[in-house]
Amino acid sequence: MKTLALLAFSLISSVFAADYMPIAGGTLRTALPTDGETVQVAAYRLRSKPVNHQDYLIFLKNNPQWQRGQIAPLFASAGYLANWQSAIDYSPNQAHVPVTQISWFAANAYCESEQAQLPTWSQWEFAAAADALRKDARNDPLWRAKILSWYAEPAIFPLSQSVQHAANIYGIYDMHQSIWEWVEDFNGLFVTTDSRSQGDQTILETCGAASLSLGDKENYAILMRIALLSALNGRDTVNTLGFRCAKPMQ
Repeated sequence: MKTLALLAFSLISSVFAADYMPIAGGTLRTALPTDGETVQVAAYRLRSKPVNHQDYLIFLKNNPQWQRGQIAPLFASAGYLANWQSAIDYSPNQAHVPVTQISWFAANAYCESEQAQLPTWSQWEFAAAADALRKDARNDPLWRAKILSWYAEPAIFPLSQSVQHAANIYGIYDMHQSIWEWVEDFNGLFVTTDSRSQGDQTILETCGAASLSLGDKENYAILMRIALLSALNGRDTVNTLGFRCAKPMQ
């Protein structure tokens, strides 16, 4: 019986298989402090939408060790999936809503189940720079203002379903409008201050000074994300923090 159940969930998973959109990569003018002003991003594929409740439920039923009440405390705080009705039952009408209250460890395990991994910050930032027509819209003050207007809106629960806005030029949805997202290297976005550093390349010890330390000060929405992620540890769960996955280009 157990084998048949797992087979059924595998079949369901294949029906709802995620779309991974190709991104050619290239040179990124990153908001992070670096030795130079740009970084090179290799070609990769990114999940077109954040992981939703339906996706995550399938994962939980195939991997019960990640269910609420079963997950080791080392891998998630007490807030893990706290808004679910039970360990394997989310609230009604949430199937296509991005799943949140997920720790980094749990998000990483989910991505591995799709033969993927969490995107690096550079991969996420590269895709997030695009709008519907341009690969890098960040120099457009109207585009920046539009994104900031989304960020200024208070979170409303339950969260909205994915795909409420147009995809960007790569076919990626909800990079800004929906939730915050984990990245693979979230805990490396800030390091200890080096007193020899100067100017905009100074790396500060506290995320509260992010807007003063990073290179792209006009892109405040991205700085907010960096500040949030750098303040977390891998066990943390946040009501508005979810994830999507990435794969190497094949």
